[in-house]
Amino acid sequence: MCNDKELKKKAAEIRLLALKGIHAAASGHPGGSLSIAEILSVLYFDQMNVSVRNPEDENRDRLVLSKGHAAPAYYAALAIKGFFPKEDMCSLRQVGSHLQGHPSMRKTKGVDMSSGSLGQGLSVASGMAIAGKYHNKKYYVYCICGDGELQEGQIWEAAMSAAHYKLDNLILFVDHNHLQIDGELEAVMNVTPIGEKFRAFGWNVNEIDGHSTKEIREAVLDAKAVKEVPSVIICQTIKGKGVSFMENQAGWHGAAPDDGQYEQAEKELEKEALA
Repeated sequence: MCNDKELKKKAAEIRLLALKGIHAAASGHPGGSLSIAEILSVLYFDQMNVSVRNPEDENRDRLVLSKGHAAPAYYAALAIKGFFPKEDMCSLRQVGSHLQGHPSMRKTKGVDMSSGSLGQGLSVASGMAIAGKYHNKKYYVYCICGDGELQEGQIWEAAMSAAHYKLDNLILFVDHNHLQIDGELEAVMNVTPIGEKFRAFGWNVNEIDGHSTKEIREAVLDAKAVKEVPSVIICQTIKGKGVSFMENQAGWHGAAPDDGQYEQAEKELEKEALA
């Protein structure tokens, strides 16, 4: 377990490594990768029961990255945790690399579920949670989805199902950065108020600052204390967090920085990591 200062540094390192991979590939999704760094930091370095030595332990906690395009941040967290060398990030999206544009459980050590097609991850996570209940396992299943992803109907079918089966071992994070590839969430297809909708489906709801490691940890502990209902943690985040020219810019949803932009971003993130 880490304290908040250490977790913030881990988040900065996740951002640095994720951006390094995207720059090396000249392809990827920096905006939504940078916005979930604190979530991944708290999960992998404070809350999740996972083992690098035994990544397929049947009693481990699981993570489903439903917003699979944010794979660079996911890979960065796994590399920092020790599942594979950090140097592998420079092979992101390359032919033959185990780090493809979207997570693959068949290729990448530590990945619990392949993802990429938006809207499907919560259904998979619910299935994992049901299996845990059926087999009397104590593990938790975490799922991270985007706020634009809530426009998918399958999300709400899964939300209804999870409440029906009383999946208190399921914890969903919504990366609520208010932007998607086509622009502002509220303009493209408004899904707010998110909290009220999940409450109507019978979920325990926490709405927090998604860049506060303290609030993320507290929300996870609250979710673990609640019985017989699934929990959702709605994280107010900034797309492109940590890089001044990327923050709150929908254009950085799926664009890689050039050499000059990467150099500037690296300096900003290194300063954050050393703070």
